[in-house]
Amino acid sequence: MRLRMVVFDVDGTLIDSQHHICAAMDQAFGEMGLVAPARVDVLGIVGLSLPQAMARLAPGLPLADLDELVARYKRAFASLRADMLSPLYPGARAMLDALAAMPEMLLGIATGKSRRGLAHILAAHDLARYFVTVQVADDHPSKPHPSMIHACLRETGVAAGDTVMLGDTSHDMEMARAAGVHRLGVSWGYHRPEALDAPVISEFAALAGALQAIWTGARI
Repeated sequence: MRLRMVVFDVDGTLIDSQHHICAAMDQAFGEMGLVAPARVDVLGIVGLSLPQAMARLAPGLPLADLDELVARYKRAFASLRADMLSPLYPGARAMLDALAAMPEMLLGIATGKSRRGLAHILAAHDLARYFVTVQVADDHPSKPHPSMIHACLRETGVAAGDTVMLGDTSHDMEMARAAGVHRLGVSWGYHRPEALDAPVISEFAALAGALQAIWTGARI
């Protein structure tokens, strides 16, 4: 049986975490006496590892201050976690159930979240059972470096040509291109669909059909 794989981004693709992220960012910048970045700018860096994200949001800030900003963001994010469980996007669980029922299909994660942050989300939504390979920011260079996807391929043995990266940002799509896997965007996330330079689905119900088109070389 020929194995296939879908690698999922998390923030903006599986879960809607924008309110949690923006609130933690506002708190971190405020604690350091800095003007918080605009919401659109914060959403633009979602998916990047935190050091790269902060460097984009606060260009020119000394490295030590950037490190402190990262630390304060992490503390703020953790403190808000009890009151702000980021919800799954509509149709996400039904889609995961359907894909997991396919014997040839493996599911993975490639996220800019930390291991601790992802573990919380997987436990809170009972998602860990769906994924056979999980890659987080702790272990890899920031997106769009292809390291996370390469690790997914190594751990599963699935070929790059039989793998699809599903994400909502240009960082996800650039990572997929660099890794030589198929790329598929979603319209409900944090980057504009036209910025993804990839086929885009507008609901999870359309994913199975889009995957079939990719496997057969049809137009999406």
